[in-house]
Amino acid sequence: MTEIPQSHRPSPVGLDDLLGGMRTGLDSGLSAQGRVHSLLQAVLTIGGDLDLATVLRRLTEAAAQLTGARYAGLGVIDDDGGFAEFIPVGMTRNQSERINRFPHGLGVLGVPLHARTALRLSDLREHPDFRGFPEGHPQMTSFLGVPIQVRDEVFGNLYLTEKANGREFDGEDEAMVTALATAAGVAIENARLYEEARLRERWLAASTEITTRLLSGADSEEVLVHMARQAREIGGADTAVVLLPDSRARGHLFAEFADGPIAQEVLGTSVAIHDTACGRVFASGEPESIADLRHANCPMLTQRGYGPGLLVPLGTPGNTRGVLLLGKLADRAPFAGTIRRMLHGFSVQAGVALELAEARRDTERIVVLEERDRIAKDLHDVVIQRLFASAMTLMSTVRLITSPDAEERVQRTIDELDGTIREIRSTIFALQHPPSRQDTSLRGRILELAENTAHSLGCHPGVSLDGPIDASVPDDIGEQLLAVLGEGLSNVARHADATEVHVSVSVEETSTTGRATTLTLTITDNGVGLSEGGRRSGLRNLDERAQALGGGFTARRGEVAGTVLVWRVPVPDDAVPPPDSF
Repeated sequence: MTEIPQSHRPSPVGLDDLLGGMRTGLDSGLSAQGRVHSLLQAVLTIGGDLDLATVLRRLTEAAAQLTGARYAGLGVIDDDGGFAEFIPVGMTRNQSERINRFPHGLGVLGVPLHARTALRLSDLREHPDFRGFPEGHPQMTSFLGVPIQVRDEVFGNLYLTEKANGREFDGEDEAMVTALATAAGVAIENARLYEEARLRERWLAASTEITTRLLSGADSEEVLVHMARQAREIGGADTAVVLLPDSRARGHLFAEFADGPIAQEVLGTSVAIHDTACGRVFASGEPESIADLRHANCPMLTQRGYGPGLLVPLGTPGNTRGVLLLGKLADRAPFAGTIRRMLHGFSVQAGVALELAEARRDTERIVVLEERDRIAKDLHDVVIQRLFASAMTLMSTVRLITSPDAEERVQRTIDELDGTIREIRSTIFALQHPPSRQDTSLRGRILELAENTAHSLGCHPGVSLDGPIDASVPDDIGEQLLAVLGEGLSNVARHADATEVHVSVSVEETSTTGRATTLTLTITDNGVGLSEGGRRSGLRNLDERAQALGGGFTARRGEVAGTVLVWRVPVPDDAVPPPDSF
C-alpha cells in the first residue's frame, strides 16, 4: 500500500459538501433525491459484507450504475505501487478471455494515483500518458478515474469508461464517485482487517497442526506434503512445490514434494542454486516474489503457463532447509504482500519444527544404538563365553567316552555350539553396525539381503560371517556372492517349505603361506530336501557363476533333512591385504 505524502494530500472533502454541491447541478432527468437515495443505497450495499473481494466488486458495480458507465474497473495497489489485483465490470467472459494481461497501473491509469485527484477525459486516447490498449481490449473513449483512500493510504483507483449514450462524464459524476469512494473507505478497511485476521488464523492453525504432527512422531515426508497442500490452499496458489537440497547432486535443489494439478509432472525436477531466484532465497533465507515465472529460470513451472510466483525459505536465515515455491497461472494477479509475510512466518515455523523433530529422532536413535551396544556386549561377555566354556567341557569329555555312538552325538553337539557361536558373533556385529541406506560394506549388504528375505522365507535366517570379508573380497566377486545368496534364498522360499534357514559366509586361508584365500557361502535349511530328478535350472545357474570365477558349487541333502548348498570361489591374492593390516 502506498502512503500519500503530506504535501500531496488533497484537502479533506466532507460527504455532506459533496452531496450538497451535487444537488445544485443535477439535470432534470433524475431528481437530487433520487440520486442521493441511490448513493446511500450503494454505500449500505458496500458496507453490508466483510469479504474484501465482495466489497470491492460491489463498489465497482455501484459506481458504474450511479454514473451510467458501460465499463468499470478497480485496481488494488500493492507494496510496489503497481496493481496487485484488477476487478473488471461490464465485460463479457469472452471479452475478458481475449485480453492477454490485466492493467498494471501504468500510463493514464496511474495518473489519479500520482496526482491524488480525480481525472476526467472526453477521450482517454488523447492523454499524453496513454499507452494503448492491450491485445483483445475493447476500444474506449470517455474516462473517469478516482483514487480510493483508506485513512492516509491509497488503496487503489476506481475507473469508469464509456458513459451511456456517448456522453462525457461531468462534475456531478465525479462528485458522486468521489463521495462513494470516500464513504466506501471505511468498509474497505474493515473488510481488509477482517480478511487479514481470518488469514492469520488459518496460517496459525496450519502452523500448529504441522508442529504437532512433527513433534508427535509423524513422518517428515508426510508432513511436508501436507505443508505444501496447506500453503497452496491458504495462499491461493495453483501449485506448490517443496525444493530440498540433495547430497547426491550438490549445487541443485530438487522438487521432492508438490501439490496441485501438475504435482506428479514436476516431482524430481531440479533447479541450480547458483544464479537463480530459488538459489538466492535458499542462500539468503529471505522470501522473494517473481512477477512472471515464464521469464524466470525455474524449469518446473516456466514452460507450464505459470505467471506470478512466490519463493519462501524453509527455516531461518543461516539455517535454511529448503525452499517453498508457489505459482499462479499467468492470467491471475500476483501474490499480495499480506500473503507473502504470513507465508514467510508459516515456513519459518515449519522449518524450526522440522529441525526440532529431527533432533528428537536423533536422540531416540542414540538411545536405540546405546541399547543395541549394551545387548551386544552382554552377548559377547556372557552368552558366548558360557557357550565357549560348554564346548570346551564337551571337547575334554569326548576322550572319556568309550561308546562310538555317544562320541558322535557329543561331537555333533560341539559342532552345533561352534556354529551357534559364529551366528551370535554375526548378530553382535549387526547390533554394533546396523545396516543403513548409506552402508555399502559387503557385510552390511549380506545382512540386509538376508533380513529382506525373512518375509518370503517365513522365518528370519541365521547369519554367520567369519573372516575379513570386507577387506579381502573384491567388488566384482562380492556382487556375484550377493546374487548367489539372493537366488539361493529365493529357491528355499519357493521349494523347501523350511522353518529354519542358516547362512554362513566365510573367508579362510587355504595355504600354509597364508595368501591363498577362499570365499565360501553355505545355505542350509530343514525343508523337504532335493527331489530326485527334479528341475535344477536355478542350481545350474549357481554352478555356472562359481565356475566362471574358478570355483565350484555343490548341492546335497542334509544329514537329517533339508538341503545344504555350498558355493566356493577363490579370492585373488592381490585382493587380500597382508596379515598385519587387519
